[in-house]
Amino acid sequence: MKTTLYSSDGKKKSQIELPKIFEIRVRKDIVQKYFEADKFIQPYSSNPRAGLRQSASGTISHKRHDWKGHYGRGISRVPRKTMSRRGTQFIWVGANIPGSRGGRRAHPPKGIGKEKKINKKEIQLAMNSAIAATAQKDFVLKRYFSLEKIENIPFVIESLPKKTKELAQAMKNILGKSFALAFKKKAVRAGKGKLRGRKYKSSAGALLIISEKENVKFSGVEVKTVGDISIADLYPLGRLTIYTHKAIKELGNEKKEETS
Repeated sequence: MKTTLYSSDGKKKSQIELPKIFEIRVRKDIVQKYFEADKFIQPYSSNPRAGLRQSASGTISHKRHDWKGHYGRGISRVPRKTMSRRGTQFIWVGANIPGSRGGRRAHPPKGIGKEKKINKKEIQLAMNSAIAATAQKDFVLKRYFSLEKIENIPFVIESLPKKTKELAQAMKNILGKSFALAFKKKAVRAGKGKLRGRKYKSSAGALLIISEKENVKFSGVEVKTVGDISIADLYPLGRLTIYTHKAIKELGNEKKEETS
């Protein structure tokens, strides 16, 4: 499988051979399984004393001549708290039990996070599938509905420019009218979400994958090394991804080491 190698200013330079990892069959089911297993869910629970803060412990007695007993009343033995009294006449309401107003929950969250398990080979297959999906037009066009067509993916740049402005010009040369998809956009959310801790919403932008020896930083573009890529960076499948030439070589070397 071949793709176009672009210069640092976004102009076509030559054709290069991609590593075998880009040719594997994409397993969407395994990718989704790994993404679900990799998500961090904060364990939560209710207060252990929630619904039990009233003095209504135990059950009411039905014995004869028992103080505060229910003998002859014809009411159930559920725990009750005293609202008022007149001599030996008590006005009660049920409390503490799940069936009562303001009582505890029957089965509240216990605050125990159960980690989902996935095999190591499935993790490797999922990551390889996610990387391979960046080189397949069907997945990219499905993720970016505003794109009508896309050519020469994955995008490979021989060397990175030093400034964000130069990278923007390079992406404009590569993507044409759709170059705005390569940069993150942040906007104020419409609706009540602004009042609920999610005032802003933003697009993901392009993912720039570099080698371990390269060190760059651009505003508006997410930068990751080959070793730091996670499934969250590439899911949903088909993210707009830019590779450096050195990163492509590293991917090829890693694949050889796994097969040997």
